[in-house]
Amino acid sequence: MASLQQRTEIRDGMRIDWDVPITMNDGLVLRADVFRPVKEGQFPVILSYGPYAKNLAFQDGYPSAWQRMAEKHPDVTAGSSNLYQSWEVVDPEKWVPHDYVCVRVDSRGTGCSPGFIDHFSPRETKDFYDCIEWAGVQPWSNGKVGLNGISYYGINQWHVASLQPPHLAAMCIWEGAADWYRDMTHHGGILSTFWENWYDMQVKTVQYGAGERGKRSRVHGELVCGPETLPESELARNRADFGAEIASHPMDDDYHKARSPKWDKITTPLFSAANWGGQGLHPRGNFEGFVRAAAKQKWLEAHGIEHWTHFYTDYGREQQLRFFDRFLHGKKEGWVKQPKVLLQVRHIDKFVPRAENEWPLKRTRWTKFYLDPSAMVLTTKRPSGSAQLKFAAMGDGLTFLTPPLAKDTEITGPSALKLFVSSSTSDADFFIVLRVLTGDLKEIVFQGAIDPHTPIAQGWLRASHRKLDKKLSKPYRPYHTHDEKQPLKKGQPVELDIEIWPTSIVVPAGYRVGLSVRGKDYEYGGASGGKLSNFKNELKGCGPFLHNDPRDRPPAIFNGTTSLHFGRGKTPYLLLPIIPPKKRAGRK
Repeated sequence: MASLQQRTEIRDGMRIDWDVPITMNDGLVLRADVFRPVKEGQFPVILSYGPYAKNLAFQDGYPSAWQRMAEKHPDVTAGSSNLYQSWEVVDPEKWVPHDYVCVRVDSRGTGCSPGFIDHFSPRETKDFYDCIEWAGVQPWSNGKVGLNGISYYGINQWHVASLQPPHLAAMCIWEGAADWYRDMTHHGGILSTFWENWYDMQVKTVQYGAGERGKRSRVHGELVCGPETLPESELARNRADFGAEIASHPMDDDYHKARSPKWDKITTPLFSAANWGGQGLHPRGNFEGFVRAAAKQKWLEAHGIEHWTHFYTDYGREQQLRFFDRFLHGKKEGWVKQPKVLLQVRHIDKFVPRAENEWPLKRTRWTKFYLDPSAMVLTTKRPSGSAQLKFAAMGDGLTFLTPPLAKDTEITGPSALKLFVSSSTSDADFFIVLRVLTGDLKEIVFQGAIDPHTPIAQGWLRASHRKLDKKLSKPYRPYHTHDEKQPLKKGQPVELDIEIWPTSIVVPAGYRVGLSVRGKDYEYGGASGGKLSNFKNELKGCGPFLHNDPRDRPPAIFNGTTSLHFGRGKTPYLLLPIIPPKKRAGRK
């Protein structure tokens, strides 16, 4: 059997140790690449642990994402050979010169690390813990380990921090979801097909043992999936049946809880960076983590455009560097000016940075916009009379609009929707879309984390999952237990409180805010968003975050007729976070 050998070389101003063995507590050996300063000494560590193959170049694994980023943001590629750029982790050429050691670990079963793939499992989280503790005691380490990375490399930070590794000193969660059920696998109780497709496209392709069927490193020419080429049957035995496993756990049970954070255990200083346009995967976790983690030292940032871009731009990288300089190098001066909350407030055509002190913002004017069925409008005046509106339960649903706004209006924060609904069957799914339209009803969409035509916010709820957790629910952020189903009785209305994920938009005067109550995923009415190399589906407005698995939404139950009820004590409304302008300090 072929085996990997650790080797060391000096190149591009770094001392690089390739395929360093790290032994887990069950005896399995994972492999890591270590990039460190050439000079002798002990340095803090930036560590990442994940499944995307440490030796696979960004440009080779994710060419469409790389090309777009490199063309539009030249600061990303400047000052680096870009040979060591990998998907969603730091570029060591931009960190080692600041006296950091960068450690990249291939997670169990992927890249150059053998073993059984079981994403976000307690086994994988323990591996991550063991890697942190290994890095904290190496001769080149100063004993302080920081975690940094996007998406997968952010999600698992929440999980491992719940175990409180002694050498973990700081973490930057860049667009990292947290709650395995609510953020990731079941939006409002509705199964997301993202993970099964992601597994096929981004993990199976770099599984340990793919060998000659995989790619080679553009740095040293070695196979990125290890030296062995295993038969497909053995590869299948070495990984969980991920999609089927998720589908077999439709409630927030022990399977999900074991793969979610324990907020009261997360005490590590943290920097949480969210993307307004990441609806369907990450931003909810970034905001929940900032609010709910027990850490006394924590900061929040929120930005726009593509999921990966700002992690690599000077804007993002310099914030990360100042944060880690503070907690790993002990340099206080750079980070001391960082606001507790830094928002890139979204406008129709730009982002405007603004410092805040908390989330949600204390000066928020929580404003109820009632759904008026007589004119299909959103209005701050409570409507009178009774009505019932019906739509096909798996169809495009209904849209309510404000009149053209009299002045520029900022919406920044989480939103919530109260509905009174019934169905001709025992259940119904609700897909909620917050939209901005011009006065003459042309929809305004944005470059989202993945999709180029993303609406401003979304929410989801399966009616049988309407049970609320009274302790955790807020008027602006209902929190569902997802621990029991409460089927509908034909034609009998029930009350729903639907969480709409946080967003930010300044709606210009003359424009309208729209609310769509749908029975299926949003689709943009304009041009296609095309396809990216790492996703199966065409981008039609929701990116890859779809809810179209017929096993989860059998037509016999979900393809009935849905009714919205108004009047007789039933007053549905949209609660929006309206932000008044900051008061300017008076002149002296």
